Amino acid sequence: MRLFLAISVLAVVGVSLADEPRCALSPTQASGSAVHSNVFCSGDLIFEDNFDWLDQGKWKHEVTLGGGGNWEFQWYVKDSSNSYTENGVLHIKPTLTSEVLGEGFLTSGTLNLGSECTNSEWWGCERTGAPDNVLNPVRSARIHTINSFSFKYGRVEIRAKLPAGDWLWPALWMLPSENVYGGWPRSGEIDIMESRGNRNLISNGVPIGPEQIGSTLHFGPDWSANAWPSAHYQRNSGGGQGYNLGFHNYELEWTPDRLTFKVDGSELGTVWVGSGFWDRGAFSQNVPWFDNPWWWGGNDAPFDQKFYLIINLAIGGTNFFPDDAWNPDGKPWSNNAQFPTTDFWNSRHAWLNSWNYGVNDDSHFQIDYVRVWAL
Repeated sequence: MRLFLAISVLAVVGVSLADEPRCALSPTQASGSAVHSNVFCSGDLIFEDNFDWLDQGKWKHEVTLGGGGNWEFQWYVKDSSNSYTENGVLHIKPTLTSEVLGEGFLTSGTLNLGSECTNSEWWGCERTGAPDNVLNPVRSARIHTINSFSFKYGRVEIRAKLPAGDWLWPALWMLPSENVYGGWPRSGEIDIMESRGNRNLISNGVPIGPEQIGSTLHFGPDWSANAWPSAHYQRNSGGGQGYNLGFHNYELEWTPDRLTFKVDGSELGTVWVGSGFWDRGAFSQNVPWFDNPWWWGGNDAPFDQKFYLIINLAIGGTNFFPDDAWNPDGKPWSNNAQFPTTDFWNSRHAWLNSWNYGVNDDSHFQIDYVRVWAL
């Protein structure tokens, strides 16, 4: 009876229930086991992890020897020695393979990851060591949300402290949950933040170690035609105050019209969609023998699909560390060397010392939280 009277009063004064304020609906889409709605209001917090514990329901570990397409030197493992939480902070910590298997194993043993292997590319599931071609000498971690959380459009904020130590490569990034336009880089890659651990790595007079961070989009019709230089931004902290000395906020604002990268609220760079990524890459002029893989997608293809989050600490590789950069102890391998992993391992006394290995957590990649909001 009281409900009937209340509705009658609203009708008398000219107010209907349909006039009640509603939220502004967001264009953000999300899916996965950690997603509990298909409709979001603008500003909704749709994913969060404060790392009070390492939630295996949210984060899946990569287990592989493959080293990506860069022939990196680490073995990604699911081990509490390499990925753990402490006082609300996620630590990704590099350790030596020889501490687990012995030094002799690196040059003569066989690693078969069996059913735990998550990526067989680049001999990722099984390798045999040899004196001139050692097994992956460092263990580390890479975790992602492909099963629990993928999204399209939104605002990401990750608070993290970068590691310091020669040849460490921390990254916060995203890959498509489905390669609808084909293999990398056709379906895109979003690098929210990448850096290098060398405290005194100099290229053309500019520090490119933990004083420098970069953000990048990768896209193209083929791995040999990747237009990342047209969507790459970097910043140096200056004054010797590297991003390894404290926590900073690394951010991405992703809309149908643009992708904006920020650090501590300050814009690093914006990639405007404009007439599309085929035009942005000037592929018709530079690589006319390729067809446009995005012709049937949205104007912002390939960045019109859902992507998932990745956190990892890589080591070395034959791509990210320039051969001509200056480092106090030199660079122990060249990017075109026949056995770069062996060259790296043979110089371990120098780079282990730079990690302050076993003394403190300089070499740890530390993440305070990850948050994603709907647009």
